[in-house]
Amino acid sequence: MSGDPDQGDDIAIELAEASPRWREALPQAGAQALAAARAALAGGGRAFDGPGELSLVLGDDALVHGLNRAWRGKDAPTNVLSFGAGEGPLPPGAPRLLGDVELAFETVAAEAAAQGKPLSCHLAHLVVHGVLHLLGFDHESAAEAERMEALETRILAGLGVPDPYRLDEACHG
Repeated sequence: MSGDPDQGDDIAIELAEASPRWREALPQAGAQALAAARAALAGGGRAFDGPGELSLVLGDDALVHGLNRAWRGKDAPTNVLSFGAGEGPLPPGAPRLLGDVELAFETVAAEAAAQGKPLSCHLAHLVVHGVLHLLGFDHESAAEAERMEALETRILAGLGVPDPYRLDEACHG
């Protein structure tokens, strides 16, 4: 497990590699996840002023399943969960806590295999997706989904990852 924060601009990203399976399957998983989170923060704008923090957890199905059951009432694992830290007054100089992005290795790896794309590309997409949720983006309506998908696609292109919503674009990880 890694606990070292990544400092980029004025947003610190705390990376926890809670499942060793990420590093076994993708030795640069942590670095790739951090790069995707930084790109999402830069490309998605910020919903607050001042310094901030976010937590990025490379976990497994058991971890995400438990969180999904406890916080969303869904008794199943999922690929990524985002938990915003909420709003409220802060002490002077305290960073705004954006929240947590939790990823489930087994589900993400199975989806990547089923979609015929490298794990690295799917990981980047889901990190960007999760961070954009923390920045206030959603996909509850068709218009919101279209806006969020277009932003994800633009951010991922900057990372060299093709449009995840087009099956004809190959990701070479």
